[in-house]
Amino acid sequence: MIHSKISLLELVILSLLGALLFVVQVVLGFLPNIELVSVLIIVYTRVYGRKVFYPIYLFVALEAVYYGINTWVIQYTYVWTILALVVLLLRRYNSNALWVLVNTAYGFLFGALCSITYLFIGGFSAMTAYWISGIPFDLLHMGGNFLTALVLCEPLYRLLSRLKQTIC
Repeated sequence: MIHSKISLLELVILSLLGALLFVVQVVLGFLPNIELVSVLIIVYTRVYGRKVFYPIYLFVALEAVYYGINTWVIQYTYVWTILALVVLLLRRYNSNALWVLVNTAYGFLFGALCSITYLFIGGFSAMTAYWISGIPFDLLHMGGNFLTALVLCEPLYRLLSRLKQTIC
Protein backbone atom coordinates (compact mmCIF):
# COMPACT_ATOMS: atom_id res chain seq x y z
CA MET A 1 0.00 0.00 0.00
CA ILE A 2 2.84 2.42 0.76
CA HIS A 3 4.71 3.69 -2.27
CA SER A 4 8.14 2.07 -2.46
CA LYS A 5 10.15 4.82 -4.21
CA ILE A 6 10.59 7.88 -2.07
CA SER A 7 13.42 10.38 -1.90
CA LEU A 8 14.97 11.54 1.34
CA LEU A 9 13.51 15.02 0.76
CA GLU A 10 10.02 13.55 0.29
CA LEU A 11 10.45 11.46 3.43
CA VAL A 12 11.36 14.58 5.41
CA ILE A 13 8.39 16.52 3.99
CA LEU A 14 5.96 13.66 4.61
CA SER A 15 7.32 13.30 8.16
CA LEU A 16 6.74 17.01 8.76
CA LEU A 17 3.20 16.64 7.42
CA GLY A 18 2.63 13.74 9.84
CA ALA A 19 3.99 15.85 12.70
CA LEU A 20 1.65 18.66 11.66
CA LEU A 21 -1.31 16.26 11.92
CA PHE A 22 -0.23 15.46 15.47
CA VAL A 23 0.29 19.10 16.46
CA VAL A 24 -3.10 20.29 15.16
CA GLN A 25 -4.81 17.34 16.86
CA VAL A 26 -3.21 18.14 20.22
CA VAL A 27 -3.71 21.91 19.95
CA LEU A 28 -7.41 21.54 19.06
CA GLY A 29 -7.95 18.62 21.45
CA PHE A 30 -9.95 20.77 23.88
CA LEU A 31 -12.70 21.27 21.27
CA PRO A 32 -15.22 18.40 21.14
CA ASN A 33 -14.91 16.73 17.72
CA ILE A 34 -13.66 19.86 15.97
CA GLU A 35 -10.50 18.85 14.14
CA LEU A 36 -8.33 19.57 11.13
CA VAL A 37 -6.83 16.10 10.67
CA SER A 38 -9.43 14.92 8.18
CA VAL A 39 -9.23 18.00 5.96
CA LEU A 40 -5.42 17.76 6.04
CA ILE A 41 -5.54 14.07 5.09
CA ILE A 42 -7.82 14.93 2.18
CA VAL A 43 -5.37 17.61 1.03
CA TYR A 44 -2.29 15.41 1.59
CA THR A 45 -3.88 12.57 -0.37
CA ARG A 46 -4.82 14.83 -3.27
CA VAL A 47 -1.26 16.18 -3.46
CA TYR A 48 0.86 13.14 -2.54
CA GLY A 49 -1.37 10.22 -3.55
CA ARG A 50 -0.45 6.88 -1.98
CA LYS A 51 2.46 8.47 -0.13
CA VAL A 52 -0.14 9.88 2.27
CA PHE A 53 0.17 6.72 4.34
CA TYR A 54 3.58 7.87 5.64
CA PRO A 55 2.16 10.92 7.46
CA ILE A 56 -0.98 9.03 8.52
CA TYR A 57 0.89 6.22 10.25
CA LEU A 58 3.45 8.60 11.75
CA PHE A 59 0.53 10.59 13.16
CA VAL A 60 -1.00 7.47 14.71
CA ALA A 61 2.38 6.47 16.18
CA LEU A 62 2.94 9.95 17.68
CA GLU A 63 -0.55 9.91 19.17
CA ALA A 64 0.07 6.46 20.68
CA VAL A 65 3.32 7.65 22.26
CA TYR A 66 1.69 10.83 23.58
CA TYR A 67 -1.65 9.46 24.80
CA GLY A 68 -0.82 5.79 25.35
CA ILE A 69 -2.16 2.62 23.79
CA ASN A 70 -5.87 1.85 23.74
CA THR A 71 -8.54 0.79 21.26
CA TRP A 72 -8.40 4.17 19.56
CA VAL A 73 -4.94 3.30 18.15
CA ILE A 74 -6.53 0.48 16.16
CA GLN A 75 -9.40 2.78 15.21
CA TYR A 76 -7.12 5.60 14.05
CA THR A 77 -5.06 3.16 12.02
CA TYR A 78 -8.01 2.10 9.89
CA VAL A 79 -10.32 5.14 9.96
CA TRP A 80 -7.68 7.51 8.56
CA THR A 81 -6.68 4.83 6.05
CA ILE A 82 -10.30 4.57 4.90
CA LEU A 83 -10.49 8.33 4.41
CA ALA A 84 -7.28 8.29 2.36
CA LEU A 85 -8.56 5.38 0.25
CA VAL A 86 -11.83 7.21 -0.47
CA VAL A 87 -9.89 10.30 -1.54
CA LEU A 88 -7.57 8.17 -3.69
CA LEU A 89 -10.62 6.74 -5.45
CA LEU A 90 -12.05 10.22 -6.08
CA ARG A 91 -8.74 12.04 -6.56
CA ARG A 92 -9.22 12.78 -10.26
CA TYR A 93 -12.22 15.00 -9.48
CA ASN A 94 -11.17 18.56 -8.80
CA SER A 95 -14.31 19.83 -7.13
CA ASN A 96 -14.13 21.61 -3.80
CA ALA A 97 -17.81 20.77 -3.27
CA LEU A 98 -16.92 17.07 -3.49
CA TRP A 99 -14.19 17.42 -0.85
CA VAL A 100 -16.53 19.37 1.43
CA LEU A 101 -19.09 16.58 1.02
CA VAL A 102 -16.51 13.84 1.67
CA ASN A 103 -15.23 15.60 4.80
CA THR A 104 -18.76 16.27 6.07
CA ALA A 105 -19.89 12.67 5.54
CA TYR A 106 -16.68 11.40 7.10
CA GLY A 107 -17.32 13.51 10.21
CA PHE A 108 -20.73 11.90 10.62
CA LEU A 109 -19.48 8.37 9.90
CA PHE A 110 -16.41 8.63 12.14
CA GLY A 111 -18.18 7.20 15.19
CA ALA A 112 -19.72 4.38 13.16
CA LEU A 113 -16.30 3.48 11.78
CA CYS A 114 -14.74 3.58 15.25
CA SER A 115 -17.50 1.38 16.64
CA ILE A 116 -16.29 -1.54 14.52
CA THR A 117 -13.59 -2.38 17.09
CA TYR A 118 -16.30 -2.91 19.70
CA LEU A 119 -17.85 -5.61 17.54
CA PHE A 120 -14.77 -7.71 18.29
CA ILE A 121 -14.54 -6.63 21.94
CA GLY A 122 -18.15 -6.92 23.08
CA GLY A 123 -20.23 -8.05 20.13
CA PHE A 124 -22.91 -6.39 18.05
CA SER A 125 -24.69 -4.83 21.05
CA ALA A 126 -21.47 -3.17 22.28
CA MET A 127 -20.76 -1.86 18.80
CA THR A 128 -24.28 -0.50 18.42
CA ALA A 129 -24.29 1.07 21.89
CA TYR A 130 -20.95 2.77 21.24
CA TRP A 131 -22.12 4.14 17.91
CA ILE A 132 -25.56 5.34 19.06
CA SER A 133 -24.22 6.98 22.21
CA GLY A 134 -21.76 8.94 20.07
CA ILE A 135 -24.23 10.29 17.52
CA PRO A 136 -24.46 13.75 19.16
CA PHE A 137 -20.68 14.04 18.87
CA ASP A 138 -20.82 12.72 15.29
CA LEU A 139 -23.26 15.51 14.42
CA LEU A 140 -20.89 18.06 15.93
CA HIS A 141 -18.00 16.41 14.10
CA MET A 142 -19.99 16.58 10.85
CA GLY A 143 -20.67 20.30 11.30
CA GLY A 144 -17.06 21.04 12.18
CA ASN A 145 -15.81 19.05 9.20
CA PHE A 146 -18.21 20.89 6.91
CA LEU A 147 -16.93 24.28 8.05
CA THR A 148 -13.24 23.36 8.03
CA ALA A 149 -13.46 21.86 4.54
CA LEU A 150 -15.51 24.76 3.22
CA VAL A 151 -12.97 27.30 4.47
CA LEU A 152 -9.64 25.42 4.30
CA CYS A 153 -9.71 22.57 1.80
CA GLU A 154 -9.12 24.48 -1.42
CA PRO A 155 -6.62 27.06 -0.07
CA LEU A 156 -4.59 24.34 1.67
CA TYR A 157 -4.63 22.22 -1.48
CA ARG A 158 -3.34 25.11 -3.60
CA LEU A 159 -0.67 25.95 -1.00
CA LEU A 160 0.60 22.38 -0.61
CA SER A 161 0.54 21.81 -4.38
CA ARG A 162 2.65 24.94 -4.93
CA LEU A 163 5.04 23.99 -2.14
CA LYS A 164 5.46 20.51 -3.60
CA GLN A 165 6.23 21.95 -7.06
CA THR A 166 8.69 24.43 -5.58
CA ILE A 167 10.53 22.02 -3.31
CA CYS A 168 10.49 18.78 -5.32
